[in-house]
Amino acid sequence: MVRTEELRRLAPAALTILALAGVYYATARIGLLEQVVVAGAQVTPLWPPTGISLSCLLLLGLRTWPGIALGTLLVVASISDLQVSVIGIMAGNTLAPVCAYWMLRRVGFRTELDRLRDGVALVALGAFAGMLISATIGTGTLFLSGALPAGGFWKTWVAWWSGDAMGILVVTPLILAFRALPRRHWDVPGHRWAEAATLLTVSVLVSLVAVSSELSLLFLVFPLIVWAALRFQLAGAAPIVLLVSVLAIAAAHGRKGPFQGQSLLEAMINLQALNASAALTALLLSAIIAEQNSIRRKIEQACRELSEVVERLAPGEPRRRWPPERDR
Repeated sequence: MVRTEELRRLAPAALTILALAGVYYATARIGLLEQVVVAGAQVTPLWPPTGISLSCLLLLGLRTWPGIALGTLLVVASISDLQVSVIGIMAGNTLAPVCAYWMLRRVGFRTELDRLRDGVALVALGAFAGMLISATIGTGTLFLSGALPAGGFWKTWVAWWSGDAMGILVVTPLILAFRALPRRHWDVPGHRWAEAATLLTVSVLVSLVAVSSELSLLFLVFPLIVWAALRFQLAGAAPIVLLVSVLAIAAAHGRKGPFQGQSLLEAMINLQALNASAALTALLLSAIIAEQNSIRRKIEQACRELSEVVERLAPGEPRRRWPPERDR
């Protein structure tokens, strides 16, 4: 009887770990479709599994970390022979999101991303600082095992770190934003749905033009990101950033559009500058707007409570509604 109860308790945790490993592997295979070879090492400009790993840790807790290690093992086994260096890569890919999770929790990070400090923390601690671990351990393991020449260490390290950091900046906000959607009211006016559809359509068209034209038109996507952040916050801006990143990565990988004629290093620098700028713009601007909206709602609630107090103290005075009709 006791063993049955223990199995019932452990079954959900085991299923969660296996599900995370499966999603990790599936998204890794998608990321590897646009892989590049830097100094003999296979790296990707955008590594989605890091964003998924950190999101699962933030939403489900540290008990899901074995799924990250298992997913890493499956990915490495699918692209190369299993060697001793696999242990170092597994350790780096697991420790990086775990340490990022720990640092975010230490500074009081909230998954709602409704404060500017949360956006800054995700960028500085989750993406830039946390992914130093995976890049250093992974690249160091390849170097010590002889799979990476000494001259290619720093090139591989930078490519590894930027790919993992972009996974955090692009994928994690998207998951956290859509996770919060069921909590919100869906009875929004029809014109809001029409605006969202228009934004999505225009974003697709402009992004296709920007990444296919030989002219330097990549800056055209930023007004769309600002529009999405101002009107829909992170739930609108995060999908636009993902769309822009995917199309830009495909163009850079094929040396098309604005990346035509560039070397691998030049294309990767321009690509990561675009991805980082777009992700930072969407994340930080959305956090600022969400924080302002939260402050406004608190002020309105305080005004309602104050009007109720005034009504009780002076019952003969006519009570005014808040907010006034002219401000609605």
